[in-house]
Amino acid sequence: MSEQQMLKQVRERIDALDDQILSLMSERARQALEVARVKRAAGESGDFYRPDREAEVLRRLCDANPGPLSNDTVALLFREIMSACLALQQPLKVAYLGPEGTFTEAAAIKQFGHGMVGQPLATIDHVFRDVEAGTAHYGVVPVENSTEGVVTHTLDRFMSSPLQIIGEVELVIHQNLLSNEQERDAIKRVFSHQQPFGQCRAWLDAHLPHAERIVVSSTAEAARMASETPATAAIASDVAAERYGLNVLDANIEDGAVNTTRFLVIGNQSPSSTGEDKTSLVISRSNQPGGLYRLLEPLSRQGVNMSRIESRPSRQGMWEYVFFVDLLGHVDDEPVKRALEEIQQQASLLKVLGSYPRAAR
Repeated sequence: MSEQQMLKQVRERIDALDDQILSLMSERARQALEVARVKRAAGESGDFYRPDREAEVLRRLCDANPGPLSNDTVALLFREIMSACLALQQPLKVAYLGPEGTFTEAAAIKQFGHGMVGQPLATIDHVFRDVEAGTAHYGVVPVENSTEGVVTHTLDRFMSSPLQIIGEVELVIHQNLLSNEQERDAIKRVFSHQQPFGQCRAWLDAHLPHAERIVVSSTAEAARMASETPATAAIASDVAAERYGLNVLDANIEDGAVNTTRFLVIGNQSPSSTGEDKTSLVISRSNQPGGLYRLLEPLSRQGVNMSRIESRPSRQGMWEYVFFVDLLGHVDDEPVKRALEEIQQQASLLKVLGSYPRAAR
């Protein structure tokens, strides 16, 4: 059999498989519409997005993945299938820290797929307010970076917001030097958000020590400004380079070998337990010796792992602090439930910010 004949056979097999895939996707979409019909008949209103259910589905599919596609690719494909099916039921309106082309938009797409209706907003506070007002179903905001640390405004906003954390997204961040110029030597000024400047400080000191660094509201805004201003560059994503027609003069200029940003998904509902969850709290007590130890000691006694703690001024008095804590487990899990009951007895403040599926790694 000739090469052309063998290729013809393989391609005919691929075409047949594509037809089967299309038929199965269409049947899945019809079943998704049936789910919506049943829920509406039972009196449910609002959106039909269930982060706990999606996390369980993606975990099951990745566990069953026989290859050769990677688990990340399988999760990406099925996320988009679920997103398209959910959009048939009711398109999700998702607010995020904009403008278009930011890493927060990429995180929103990773969580909700391209079936969402994105609403880019100017500030983190605007994202919270849109979700609180019902203008958006969900919001996506950055909370910490592995190089630069915590995004304090996101944490502070939870102190006054009734919203729950319903999910988290971890995104590997690659920063690039973008410009209309052809050579790095032509760059006199660099635009970016303050976080990328921190993430690329050593690279800039070594390669553009004399260029002025100008902080702007976002990496996407930096790219837009660089596209309109001669002898300038932006530190931003490759998506921003495509959106604004810029050259990538240098790729992956972040200082750390692994530069990851964690984003929180905020909404009104609290997801059910999936078995692979995280719970976020804000706690405080009067300032006295051993106070923080006594607050956290129940976690050790109940075998609950604390994955993160961050202090912030309470704004209630001089040198008084609250602590943002992440635990592994769901608030409905017995060990977590018992630990929180003990903490409540010691705390002057205990607020559960949400239990939600842990980000896939």
